[in-house]
Parts: sequence; C-alpha cells; structure tokens
Amino acid sequence: MHAYAANMGVSVSMLASGSRGNCALVASARTKILVDAGISGRETFKRLKSLGEDPRSLSAILITHEHADHVYGLATLARKLKIPVFMTGATHHAWARAMRDQKGKLPQLERFERFESGCSFQVGDIAVQPFTIPHDAADPVGFTFRGEGVKVGIATDLGYLPVSVRDHLRGCDVLIMESNHDLEMLRGGPYPWSVKQRVMSRVGHLSNEALADFFANDYDNSATFVVLAHLSEQNNHPEIARKGAERALAARGSLFQNRILLAPQSEALAPIRL
Repeated sequence: MHAYAANMGVSVSMLASGSRGNCALVASARTKILVDAGISGRETFKRLKSLGEDPRSLSAILITHEHADHVYGLATLARKLKIPVFMTGATHHAWARAMRDQKGKLPQLERFERFESGCSFQVGDIAVQPFTIPHDAADPVGFTFRGEGVKVGIATDLGYLPVSVRDHLRGCDVLIMESNHDLEMLRGGPYPWSVKQRVMSRVGHLSNEALADFFANDYDNSATFVVLAHLSEQNNHPEIARKGAERALAARGSLFQNRILLAPQSEALAPIRL
C-alpha cells in the first residue's frame, strides 16, 4: 500500500457491541457507513464525536436485522441525518410493524433503500456484499465491505457458520466475529431454560467454542485484525473469549500475525486503520 493509500485507507470503528446495543462505522476517505443503530441517537453522536467523527458526515446506515439491539436509535438517526437507510424488504417490514404508534401508524423513513441478500451494491466508493446468516429474525444478513483494496467482514448474531458464510469471510483484512457466550457459563447461568435453548440453537448466537472451531479448522488466516464482538455480559468473560480465539489461531501458527481485539458494550473501540 503506497503512502497515499495508507493515509487515505479504510478505518473500522466499533461504537458499541453486545446485547444492549450494536453499532459500527466502516469508513473510506470519501464514504462513512454506519452498520446498525442499536444505541440511542444521542449516544451514537457522542461516541462518534469521541472518535473525532462528525455525525453529519455519515453517508448511509445499513441494518443487519430488526432486533432492538440493532435498530434502537434508527428512527432518530434517520430523522436527524436524513441519509439513506439500507434494509432488506422483510427487515424493513418487521421493523416498521414493531415501531407502529398507538394509532397503528407505521414509521416513515425519508430515504429507505431496499437491498436483497446476495446482491452487492455500492455506497460511495465502498462495495457492499450482504449475505444471509442463520438467526431468528425476518431476513438477517452479515456484510463484507471493499474499498481502497481492503476487505472488512462483519458476522454477528448467527447460530452457526454455514459454508456460504465462511466463503464470504475469506480474504478479509479486518474480521468482526461474534463470540457471544461460553457454553459452560451459559448452561450454568441465570437465563431461563427457554432463553438458553434459543441462544444455543442454530438460529441463536455463536459460542466461543464454535468460533474457535472455525479459527482452528476453516479460517484462511488473512485478517490483520480480528475483533470479537457481541460478547454476552451474563454468559461470557472477555478473557475466556480472547484465550479461546488465541489458542485456536495459535494452532494455525498465526499468534503474532493476528491482532485480537474485543469490542466493548459501554464505550467505543479505538478505530482500526488499514
């Protein structure tokens, strides 16, 4: 990467990650994409400013699925920023239904852009590829982003890693992956059994163990940075998640090549720049 590209490359910022709200920023020199809007509009603005980002410079908001921890601040942000909001048709329908007011009136997005899983599209100079993930939502997706010769992959909120998802995540320079729970902590934890079953199901959340299995057996070792995301505050511990990932990656001889970061819930993670 020559000097200009190094200065003007791609950056990835995790504003919030976990069951109380998810939000990330993928940016090139000319384009800034907010991925999910799961914290309040005010908190989103605050965390963007803490990273030196002007919320008014955002280009678009992309939504992975309609669960509250991914859309909580969406209506406010869309109204204030008046930027395009990208969702699949089914996700938009489910979100709108959940957001109806007392009179049954559906919320309006001034600039709704519909996309379909599997069909790539462009936001500014960033190419976006949405792909289907197994999760109990209307039409959930993960994303890869390509810009300035860099590929970023985001896959959280998925019960397991099908071959199709693994294929999309090959060749990523930054890989943001769910490491939601430790199986023993979940089984012995405070959740009702029905919730535990949902989390452990094939449309629930990815465990530390399932992620480690992917890293040890089917990961292409391409990322400079791996971010562990959507950690459960009840059923996981950051060091357990980190050690599991490190052990699996070390088995592939990539202990120093990969930088493993943990995306926190209550503050923004310092930007990753490539």
